[in-house]
Amino acid sequence: MDSRAPGKAQQKIPFFSRLQVKYAMSYLAILAVVLVLLNTYPLIASQNLLFSSKRDSLKSQAAVMASALMELESLNADQVARVMNMLDSTGLSRVLVTDPSGLILYDSLEQPDQEEGSETTQAETDTEQEYRYALFQEVVLALEGSDVVYSQYRDGCFLSTAATPIVYRGMTIGAIYLTEEDTTQGALLMNLQQNLRSISLVLIAIALTISFFFSKVLTSRIGALLGAIRIVGEGEYGHRLQPSGKDELAHLAEEFNQLTDRLQTTEEVRRRFVSDASHELKTPLASIRLLADSILQNEEMDQETVRDFVGDIGDEAERLTRITEHLLALTRLDSLPVGETHVVDMAQVTQRAINMLTPVAEAADVTVEANWKPGCTLRCTEDDLYQICFNLIENAIKYNFPGGRVFVTVRRDGDQVLLEVADTGVGIPEDELPKVFNRFYRVDKARSRAAGGTGLGLSIVRDTVRRHGGWVTAQRRQSEGSVFTVGFPCETPEVGGEPS
Repeated sequence: MDSRAPGKAQQKIPFFSRLQVKYAMSYLAILAVVLVLLNTYPLIASQNLLFSSKRDSLKSQAAVMASALMELESLNADQVARVMNMLDSTGLSRVLVTDPSGLILYDSLEQPDQEEGSETTQAETDTEQEYRYALFQEVVLALEGSDVVYSQYRDGCFLSTAATPIVYRGMTIGAIYLTEEDTTQGALLMNLQQNLRSISLVLIAIALTISFFFSKVLTSRIGALLGAIRIVGEGEYGHRLQPSGKDELAHLAEEFNQLTDRLQTTEEVRRRFVSDASHELKTPLASIRLLADSILQNEEMDQETVRDFVGDIGDEAERLTRITEHLLALTRLDSLPVGETHVVDMAQVTQRAINMLTPVAEAADVTVEANWKPGCTLRCTEDDLYQICFNLIENAIKYNFPGGRVFVTVRRDGDQVLLEVADTGVGIPEDELPKVFNRFYRVDKARSRAAGGTGLGLSIVRDTVRRHGGWVTAQRRQSEGSVFTVGFPCETPEVGGEPS
């Protein structure tokens, strides 16, 4: 379903502000951290392991050679050469032995091949002169009595250096200097690095695909919700989402559907209210206009008829006034907060309402019987409670028969204060009971208009009761008539005065 709102231009979202891009970037950022660790930690750990192995190996070889040479008591080139030729120096790039002054006594790079005898070339002579003294830092430190081991990895090759003193009876008689260039281990490390890079590239490709897919799925559901909000914003309250899955977005879609249900219900109530209000206002206005036109168009109308017509106009105007007052009352209930409340005695307020309606009851030949118990107090505004009692008792009188009775009871039931207003009137059909509190609803419209009703009194009662935490019900009386019951939480006045 296309969730875009018709006729409304959608605001363009910058590329890097889109949720899909943000989610993808967050996935890639996490992946980048993982890949950095993958491409650094194994290499560093491998290098450190090889460095440690190289240092231990060179240090051990240097110690073996130093032990063999210290037996000579004094070092000279021939003796050192014979000893070094007997020792295994396989894998070493260079072996160098010096006397205490740093003079080179043996250098594996200057030794002749086994088959060439003692002949030397000019290049070998130059090399011998060049390396006559070993001025390496490692040799200097070894002649000072320190063991030196260095390792480094450069250009795919492990370069390791070791130097150790040759000690005889506590005296340094020379130094041994060893170097090793290991390209085999370097090649293995480079292969490891290359493999890690290849794995990283594969992981990047997989992560890009997965992040795009998941971000697309996630943002598409959010986009559907956003589109639905736009559609509802255009006034199409019947639009619904189809929740998929059991995650938070599915719950959000369900909440959205429930919200649109409430909005649709509220909109239907509003439209019906406006329609009913318009109809109720139109009827007396039409009557007033018809009566006024009749007076204006009939010049020979006698004075008595004119007075009757003007009286009817006044009645319709009074009816308009009642409807307007009730509409204003409902508007205040819908929009204004509850005023300052006090602990009020329901019996006293009910008695005042009965006293005010006594002339109406006498004119309708209806008897009002009251019965109340002491201690029926509740927290409410006195004006609101008076309006509740007045409206219920007035309805019971208006919709009664001549000679009928109205029973008003105020009592306590546990922690509730109850007001019951029963009558012996026309009653309400069972299927109509749930609708009697709807605005502008009348069971008998002709009788209601004849009695001057607006169809708003019971709606005002229900909304006022709910504002103060109470409830109201309507039931058929067993023999005849109706019973309206209002309940409020009971509240006892504090000693020394009523709390505000």
